[in-house]
Amino acid sequence: MANADIATRVPIWARYLIDTMGYLGVFFVSFIGSATIIFPVPSFIVVFFVGAVMNPWLVGISAALGNALGELTGYLLGKGGGKIIEKRYKKGVGKYKEWFKKDRVFLLITIFAATPLPDDIVGLMCGIFNYNIKKFLLASFIGKLVLNLLLAWGGFYGLRWVLSVFGGQ
Repeated sequence: MANADIATRVPIWARYLIDTMGYLGVFFVSFIGSATIIFPVPSFIVVFFVGAVMNPWLVGISAALGNALGELTGYLLGKGGGKIIEKRYKKGVGKYKEWFKKDRVFLLITIFAATPLPDDIVGLMCGIFNYNIKKFLLASFIGKLVLNLLLAWGGFYGLRWVLSVFGGQ
């Protein structure tokens, strides 16, 4: 990366991936960040800092693709364990089953993906209720694209401004 001060704020393994693979590294860091359900990896911080030293458009797109594909872990977990969850929590699940058949789910996925809301839970529910996987991926990508572009451009303008004010550039 171009600026060592900014690079030190990115975890070592993420820096290695990005330094050696560029935008593909951003993709992998974001994929790992979204694929982990129990132990979350804050890949959004990486996107913010890397957006300051790489092309923010390409950083946002690479990160969104990685995030959207990483969200499949929650979806597939819900799909695989759906019968068990439905059997165990029959009353609670029944309330949401009909709601998931309606067209609002795409918007819900997009909103959760574009915000810090826990979209892993939505992914699990989509898997449990057999929501269309293509629609799930598209909605996740759209939401993650909005989020990651905002983060990358925020890093681009925000960190450059801070560095210019405090003599870093």
